[in-house]
Amino acid sequence: MCHKILEGAIFIADAHENENRHNLWRFLLLLRDKKIQTRQLFLMGDMFDLLVDEVTSTHQKYKKYITLLEDLACEMEIFYFEGNHDFCLKNLFSRVIVIPIAKQPMPFIFIDTTPCLLAHGDKNNGILNSIYTSIIRFRPLLWALNRYDLFVNFKVSSKIEKSLLPKKICKKIENFHTIITAKMKHYPPIKNLHVIEGHYHQNESFMIDGVHYINLPSFACDQSYFIVECSNSKKFAQKNIRGYDV
Repeated sequence: MCHKILEGAIFIADAHENENRHNLWRFLLLLRDKKIQTRQLFLMGDMFDLLVDEVTSTHQKYKKYITLLEDLACEMEIFYFEGNHDFCLKNLFSRVIVIPIAKQPMPFIFIDTTPCLLAHGDKNNGILNSIYTSIIRFRPLLWALNRYDLFVNFKVSSKIEKSLLPKKICKKIENFHTIITAKMKHYPPIKNLHVIEGHYHQNESFMIDGVHYINLPSFACDQSYFIVECSNSKKFAQKNIRGYDV
């Protein structure tokens, strides 16, 4: 049985939280303080620059986020779709519903009977990408690297995180429509299907062979999220957290 996406559900993707970015934390505080309210929260992956269960330093670093998400999950339904920067998360959460890459895209029903497939987006992007994503999620390798990282006082994980800080993530992909057109061949030809992804940071929406494709904006770029408003023809309304006081 598919889960249903409820009216007022919030979608947020690619916050890429790190030592220089704290917008996701601010957003979670707004939820905690009821300044933003929802019954459903969809975290669509890459919420952190690096968060992996086997990398001890990362869940120590983001412990307050994990705790607050678990607290919020007592009040709302939270789905966390693992990305290519945050994965192997199941052991870090008990109340938050973690969707690993193997179960993506995951089917949902959009408000009434509209079929939806939700995913972070780092899947079906070619053989080289598939090999890369398999390697970085290989648990024995992660375990071994973590043991070494602990031995050298977290120098390895620290170096990885610092290497990600200057990465430019707010840029347009020139051939984005062509990339997604090729990718849609991996999706079933379901009438009126909606595909919702993050990963690419493009904030674009278009039709491809009858499929409505929606790519969410990167929260790291403009602090924008989408909220479902079924009273407005099942439209996603884009909002941001600017102007909110925490």
